Amino acid sequence: MARQIRIDQIADYARGNLEKLVVAATLYADGQLKEKTPVDTGRLRLSWQKEIDRPNLTGRVFSNLAYAEPVVKGTNLPPSWGGEYRTRQDAQPYLDMVEKNVQTYVDAEAARINRQS
Repeated sequence: MARQIRIDQIADYARGNLEKLVVAATLYADGQLKEKTPVDTGRLRLSWQKEIDRPNLTGRVFSNLAYAEPVVKGTNLPPSWGGEYRTRQDAQPYLDMVEKNVQTYVDAEAARINRQS
């Protein structure tokens, strides 16, 4: 039997489901980034942080390390950071895997939330 929602409660119902999805996707993306981050010293893996803004229904995962973006995007690291270079080809499979895993999770989580409602 379908759930019955009063018309004046539809917005709250939808917002609640979207909030659940944003939280779940942000937590999952954080876990995926930590799991898939290339490890040398482990500093980058430990630097990932998450931020969930429930009023605006947004979530983000970020690192405040200066070399996080070059490593993740596969761009060159400057010689001042030890002369280590990564090519886009080295990092791209990592990014593609995280993106694919997060998208698959979001789709499954959205379906699960929809079934529960």
